[in-house]
Amino acid sequence: MARARSMKDSFITMTPSPFMIFHLFSISPFTSLLYSPKKSPRNQQKLFNPQTLALFFLSLLVTFSFLGISLLNLIQTYQDDQVTCSLISATPTFSLSAHSAMLLASLSSTKSNDDVDEPRLAVSAMMPLPTHILAGNLTEEERKFWEQPDGEGYKPCLDFRIRYRRKSAKISKEKKRFLVVVASGGLNQQRNQIVDAVVIARILEAALVVPVLQVNLIWGDESEFSDLFDVKHFMRTLQTDVRVVSSLPSTHLMSRQSIENQLPYNISPLWIRARFFKQLNEEGVLVLKGLDSKLSKNLPPDLQKLRCKVAFHALRFAAPIQELGNRLARRMWIEGPYVALHLRLEKDVWVRTGCLTGLGSEYDETIAKIRQSQPEYLTAKLNMTHIQRRLAGLCPLNSLEIARFLKAMGAPGSARVYIAGGEPFGGHLALQPLAAEFPKLVTKERLAQEGELSPYLNRSSALAAVDYIVSLNSNVFVPSHGGNMGRALQGHRAYVGHRKYIKPNKRTMLQLFEDSSISEEEFGIIIRKLHNRAQGQPEPRTNKRDRDVTAYPVPECMCKHRASTI
Repeated sequence: MARARSMKDSFITMTPSPFMIFHLFSISPFTSLLYSPKKSPRNQQKLFNPQTLALFFLSLLVTFSFLGISLLNLIQTYQDDQVTCSLISATPTFSLSAHSAMLLASLSSTKSNDDVDEPRLAVSAMMPLPTHILAGNLTEEERKFWEQPDGEGYKPCLDFRIRYRRKSAKISKEKKRFLVVVASGGLNQQRNQIVDAVVIARILEAALVVPVLQVNLIWGDESEFSDLFDVKHFMRTLQTDVRVVSSLPSTHLMSRQSIENQLPYNISPLWIRARFFKQLNEEGVLVLKGLDSKLSKNLPPDLQKLRCKVAFHALRFAAPIQELGNRLARRMWIEGPYVALHLRLEKDVWVRTGCLTGLGSEYDETIAKIRQSQPEYLTAKLNMTHIQRRLAGLCPLNSLEIARFLKAMGAPGSARVYIAGGEPFGGHLALQPLAAEFPKLVTKERLAQEGELSPYLNRSSALAAVDYIVSLNSNVFVPSHGGNMGRALQGHRAYVGHRKYIKPNKRTMLQLFEDSSISEEEFGIIIRKLHNRAQGQPEPRTNKRDRDVTAYPVPECMCKHRASTI
């Protein structure tokens, strides 16, 4: 991303403003006549000879010609803006395309001389492709399924307060204190920890070393930060918030390094400074591990905005992954609207949740044996039976349940469904009920051309990143089991225009699945009514304070009808 040019250069490329016109007007030959020093009467008589008058009228003509051209240019620019606004209001079916223009405007910043080198956030957010025009013979239920929610005028607004900006001048140049963070888990779990690492570095006024990604024990993925994310973009986007360095300087390599891996939950900025600030000053280096979900969800406004800046702007995928994801997304998009379904049917999910697979006793016994040999992976409540877990909404929806849910929500049988996630336990058998109702099932393996996925066959995080990109570009996104990817996409889709996101209410819905007395038509009416306000509409995080701001960016990171400055 190119850095902002100097003020002098910017005047050369800008459309002339009325102030510039006046400035140019003031140095023209016409004004030199008006402001010439007083002369003797003899000189005044010579002043108005035929040559001088000709020069005077020629200068006048040139000046007003320039003035007229500049005014026409300004009028044309104003008319273009008016056309854009009229298109936004007149074509709701292009809701995202319209919102994209508004988003860029809201993210553009009016910079002071102190931060002229800060990259513009308007070009750093990952933006999806526009939604499609609804066409063809659709039923009312099908039309409503594809329609996008009302964003209610919310747009990104990362306007940091003056006090935050003043402190940035010192923090962004920090060279004595360094924070090292080791992020664990899958891709989206690591993303959450990276977001919090930046915030903690800001709280401690320390430079942040590019986070270390711990080898994933379940999938054996050894990807490093630079394999998954654009490091230069990460550094550049955050350069006015936190100094990010690729490695520890040689002066700190032999420093005593305290490793903290027993952090309590819900830690506050005050707790962090009281616990680590003096230690960091003395030792110069602090290493944090086990950061997942430890930092409080309720932080001061500027730190909440910083979380959004990291999640939606700084954490851009590495170019090869981003390009591959974009290619696959365009292949899906070009054929019309599609649903992205995060179907959590992998073996490790069944092991961790303590739920039955729905594939029969043979498969359930396989999972039970793994669970007994590795009890540390079980994350669901230990004192509950598998039936209790399912009815409490702690189990992922299986293929049959998600197919019935999509039909009830109005998804047409001809809908193209992109399956995000790893290989389902049970293979094709696990997907059979869904494929019977929605034959146009697509996975990244089917969508990719020969050799496109080869570099990432043993890199589950990179494949999860591809799923993330294709899912972000979908018209409708449905998670079958929540989780980190579901929450990340919920917030990202809200941030880029409140793209449709349907979160199944499993706890209420599954009881209806068991009631055979309800007809399919009645079941559909109940399900649609149950999810009427759960389809991606703006939902303020402040309604439930312990929600993550990167999943619920309203109101800290998105606001109504106001210009934003960074």
